[in-house]
Amino acid sequence: MNKSIGTMVMATSVLLGACTQETKKTDEAAPLIKRTEVKSENGVLTPEVLYSMARVSDAQVSPDGSKVLYGVTFISVEQNKGNRELFVVNADGSDKKQITETPQSEQNAVWIKGGKEIAFLSSESGSSQIWVMNADGSNRRQLSKLENGINAFAFSPDESKVLYIQDIKFGQRTVDLYADLPKATGRVVDDLLYKHWDEWVETVPHPFVASVTESGLTDMADIMEGEPFECPMKPNSGIEDLAWSPDGKLIAYASRKKTGKAYALSTNSDIYIYDLASKNTRNLTEGMMGYDIMPQFSPDGKSIAWVSQERDGYESDKKRLFVANLETGEKQDLTQSFDYNADAIQWLPDGKSLYMIACKEAVTHIWQVGVADKQIRQITNGQYDYVSMHSVGNTMAAIRQSQVNPSEVFAVNTQSGEASEISFENKAILDQLNMPKSESRWIKTTDNKQMLTWVVYPPHFDPAKKYPAILYCQGGPQSTVSQFWSYRWNLAIMASQGYIVVAPNRRGLPGFGQEWNEQISGDYGGQNMKDYFSAIDELAKEPYVDKDHLGAVGASYGGFSVYWLAGHHNKRFKAFIAHAGIFNLEQQYLETEEMWFANWDMGGAYWDKSNATAQRTFANSPHKFVDKWDTPILVTHGEKDYRILASQGMSAFNAAQLRGIPSEMLIFPDENHWIAQPQNGILFQRVFFRWLDRWLKE
Repeated sequence: MNKSIGTMVMATSVLLGACTQETKKTDEAAPLIKRTEVKSENGVLTPEVLYSMARVSDAQVSPDGSKVLYGVTFISVEQNKGNRELFVVNADGSDKKQITETPQSEQNAVWIKGGKEIAFLSSESGSSQIWVMNADGSNRRQLSKLENGINAFAFSPDESKVLYIQDIKFGQRTVDLYADLPKATGRVVDDLLYKHWDEWVETVPHPFVASVTESGLTDMADIMEGEPFECPMKPNSGIEDLAWSPDGKLIAYASRKKTGKAYALSTNSDIYIYDLASKNTRNLTEGMMGYDIMPQFSPDGKSIAWVSQERDGYESDKKRLFVANLETGEKQDLTQSFDYNADAIQWLPDGKSLYMIACKEAVTHIWQVGVADKQIRQITNGQYDYVSMHSVGNTMAAIRQSQVNPSEVFAVNTQSGEASEISFENKAILDQLNMPKSESRWIKTTDNKQMLTWVVYPPHFDPAKKYPAILYCQGGPQSTVSQFWSYRWNLAIMASQGYIVVAPNRRGLPGFGQEWNEQISGDYGGQNMKDYFSAIDELAKEPYVDKDHLGAVGASYGGFSVYWLAGHHNKRFKAFIAHAGIFNLEQQYLETEEMWFANWDMGGAYWDKSNATAQRTFANSPHKFVDKWDTPILVTHGEKDYRILASQGMSAFNAAQLRGIPSEMLIFPDENHWIAQPQNGILFQRVFFRWLDRWLKE
């Protein structure tokens, strides 16, 4: 259930409204989605203002280091979708220009031809294809014309070839079994893993390589032909799981070469090296049993770096930065002495070190790691999260956000760590707003540990007044409460509605060492719940907190937390909100798709009576404590959520109704684990605050 930094764009991509052949005419007829002009009368961050903000992503430095290319998604609440355009700005922040203005959402944009041109994905032709244009946006033309479209791509270093991702058919559909029933909708299932995230598994992504000519792509070849495996791996991986060697003769890729039940039970992916000339493939990481992802060749092509986890079945294991010598096969862990995760990585031009993004103590920064000496240097600092980076020579562009600022592009001095904003896509809106203040606070837990807790105060906070407070319960469960900015679970908008937000980094979150992170496995309903009580009890002592009007909210594992707290809080709280939460752990064990997660975190199957860890987990299932429920609760869920099924939310709501607990349910037939569509997002926020205001404000 975890998400890495690289997956944060998944929910945004749902908004892009990429055209199909059926919808293209409708898209062309609708007004072009552009930047929303906002006039805030009172300076308050509202749901409507939140959804008017531009969403900045994917900054790419030009080959000469002089310019930065990035994308901006604009949202139309009326059209209920988003549209992504491309911008170019000088590396010093001057001369910013919008270079596209179309309804089709340009994506995966990269510099080519030494910076003279830009390649990107567009659905202008009716399906997602590679297009190219001049660096100023002129002379736009289609390069690929492939049936079934393209998901992502990467050019070879000399740009004579392109690696692209395309979905291929997986398994047998009903029509394959019974050709005379073409309109039958039933699915015949005989193995795991038949659903994932929000889709029935009928295709898998495969990497293809093709030659590039002026007239298009030729000599297309599936480099995993005949293999029924994913590359990139669903649901979180992308083109970053594939890489070209500097000479263009090799392709490295990550894949978990398993299907069915074996796939559902394992996280053991490997890094494979494919030789274009011989068409031979070798496994670089044979015997390394956890996730191996994000390969990158060194500039001289003699080594390869990647992110590796040690243990099979444990998706929240430490992400280690590994490097292997391709001639000798020698492997080394560059972060063995570093007790935190390595997320995004990139080689420096000299090949002697790498940049990486890592979260330490709930802030996410850019670091440099030496290959020979394994020395690790933190480059950036401050109360921020850096969510991506890209460098060429001495020029680095990074996307940065915080709990009170949406993502923007920053130019980073890699020696001093100084960062300067260069995009300013949301400045006109932010200048009108009175934003909350976020500060860190260390709180002692019941076992005498120190826990970092973010406290977000309302705008114009007055310590002489009393404010209702919200305990924010994080999902994941192993996902840091960092300086994140979200369009669903946004701490700034909660505080802007007059609430003090208490957001603890309870047990089971990365960024505080592996011991802290791993404690939660097999201990659902244990120490991490005591941590929640420690945080809210400590803040409730403050004279400016109205201890008689406290609420608790959360999604996914945070939703589980809310359901669990509802049966154990001893009248601390006056209102609860749970989105996409686990209510019945036995039900969840058999409903979810990634069985490795359920086995690791829950300890095993509930029918294994000899497994003490599993039995303790299931004994702590929230549904077993409904008889203790006494507090109003709002339940929200998406019916396309195949990770935590909507039946979990419906069960919780029904239980509350049958117990006579004031309760409401907001159900979304067309949303998954997130709430991605703009109108549904605003509806969620309005119902969210209507519920809290009803029970927490006088």
